[in-house]
Amino acid sequence: MDILIVYGTTEGQTRKIVRFLTDRFRGAGHAVTEADAADGLATTISDFDRVILAASVHAGRYQSSIVHLARANHDALTARRAVFLSISLTAASDDVEERQGLEECVEKFAHETGWTPNHVEHVAGAFRFTQYDFFKGLVMRSIAARHNIKVARGADLELTDWDALACFANNFAGPPGN
Repeated sequence: MDILIVYGTTEGQTRKIVRFLTDRFRGAGHAVTEADAADGLATTISDFDRVILAASVHAGRYQSSIVHLARANHDALTARRAVFLSISLTAASDDVEERQGLEECVEKFAHETGWTPNHVEHVAGAFRFTQYDFFKGLVMRSIAARHNIKVARGADLELTDWDALACFANNFAGPPGN
């Protein structure tokens, strides 16, 4: 099976998640093409059996490169099994209101692009303090403190559940030739 994964990333956690999925799919015998949406797409979505679009939420919005790509390709995305990976810190939360806010981000994305994914997989991201400027670092430390998350000074903290992501990969692709 030919799988396309197109992603948008800000601090790099989405790219790390995509690389994990790529390795899982290739290890299972699938052909995988991955592309950063900011670099443009050197192929057409219709060349692939299945597609994953992955983007991270920052201030309630996904990367504009993914929004533009989904808008321009919504017919091709709708014509095949295509899922959306929404990467966020909120995905690690059990708070009902926060999770509702995440669903609203996805609804806004669908409205902006005209594409309603077959499935949305919420994946927890990471605190990337080594990537933040001073002010973003203050905001992110405040978010961590509000959720009783302890982060060592100058350290990053991954919240991604790699086992859950492996289960998603197995369910999405199935066995080779499927």
